Amino acid sequence: MCGRYAVTTDPAKLAAEIDAVNEVESPDTTDLDTAPRPPGPNYNVAPTTTVMTVVKRHDHDEPEDDAKLRVRAMRWGLVPPWAKEVGKGPLLFNARAETAGEKSSFRSSVRSKRCLVPMDGWYEWKKGPADDKGKPTKIPYFMSPTDGTRLFMAGLWSVWHPKDDAEDSSPLLSCSILTTDAVGKLTDVHDRMPLIMPFDQWDAWLDPDHRAPSELFAPPAADIAAAIEIREVAPLVNRVANNGPELLEPV
Repeated sequence: MCGRYAVTTDPAKLAAEIDAVNEVESPDTTDLDTAPRPPGPNYNVAPTTTVMTVVKRHDHDEPEDDAKLRVRAMRWGLVPPWAKEVGKGPLLFNARAETAGEKSSFRSSVRSKRCLVPMDGWYEWKKGPADDKGKPTKIPYFMSPTDGTRLFMAGLWSVWHPKDDAEDSSPLLSCSILTTDAVGKLTDVHDRMPLIMPFDQWDAWLDPDHRAPSELFAPPAADIAAAIEIREVAPLVNRVANNGPELLEPV
């Protein structure tokens, strides 16, 4: 699973880097970008937080034009379109890549609402020795690219509309990160990992008009996993209230 991660990129900077429209700072309400702006650098992103995502969509007023990359703010924890209200039911912050297309919560998103979730790296916990009271401990690790570049994880997103139909009610954009079997040395920490989406597969993954090829849902290649550094970090990350660059310092 992937339940915590770090991201330190500003939405405007990210949009400029990937040649995308930044809809976080300049939301177009006709295009359903209504989520609040994500906070600044976040070293301890947890579910229900507003996060940055990358989608590829057509202009609302020019649906025949080429789809464009767009940086959008979304709630981390997908809310299916048919949900009666937000906050009820399971918190869908992860979806298994192998079975997402079979689940009612994710099926429509797999077809036409796929996204990328940018991050500096993600956290995972490994079982450690028992403490003085005999209780098992969990040791946190941070996984990030060895070359300091950014990761983009495969995700799914959804649009949820309030059921009260009030004029001032706004739709909610929300997302989930896909996970897959861990590969290579990453299996030493956990048997699952977020699904890394390489740049050369972005077009096929984000295409809003066609289904993604089934091979994009497979675990990443061995060379991608080999380029990930694994380092033990302090238990500070265990508390969501802790949030700063010290969380990434190796033990």
